[in-house]
Amino acid sequence: MKLAHGDKLVMIGDSITDCGRGRPIGEGLGDGLGRGYVSLVDGLLQTVYPQTAVRIVNVGTSGNTVRDLNARWQTDVLDLKPDWLSVMIGTNDVWRQYDQPYIKESHVYADEYETTLDALVEKTKKTVKGIVLMTPFYLEPNKGDAMRATMDAYGAIVKRTAEKHGTLFVDTQAAFDKVLAHIYPATIAWDRVHPSTGGHLTLAKAFLDALDFSWNG
Repeated sequence: MKLAHGDKLVMIGDSITDCGRGRPIGEGLGDGLGRGYVSLVDGLLQTVYPQTAVRIVNVGTSGNTVRDLNARWQTDVLDLKPDWLSVMIGTNDVWRQYDQPYIKESHVYADEYETTLDALVEKTKKTVKGIVLMTPFYLEPNKGDAMRATMDAYGAIVKRTAEKHGTLFVDTQAAFDKVLAHIYPATIAWDRVHPSTGGHLTLAKAFLDALDFSWNG
């Protein structure tokens, strides 16, 4: 596995990462890490790789876009001095274009999204052992759906950014598409965005696969 003994992994994103995590910094017992994929990643690492003693910190914030991440990057990423960093952002960047179509200032269009994500990775990659970039997703199997198509375009930006900087890449949409081939979207998320426990486990598995997690420890 790519994580080494004592590594500190900071995971940043929006509500899908947040999931009720502790404030101001999400870590520790109880719901410190929230009730989503971050907590599942932590639990699986403790169970299968207890010897690594990986420290996970959740700094996801509900409603955030990449613009918001940029504003808090110094305090919520750089100042925390992670060994590894995970970033999953983009859902609200896309969603606001569809649920708030007339509130243009809430929209983060593709050019700003790519430029900002690229800059954040560039300024951070030399300070950490590794970065994991995760795509945003939309739990809609119809690729012709407008929001799904836009989300796929933002996912392509994440892939392009990962390739440019040599980071790890997690295609969360591809992971969900395998599930959506058998399960109706509302079973996983009533709003097509905020996953059930099963959905969060899908995210955790995809993330850990990228880190070469093995059930054999």
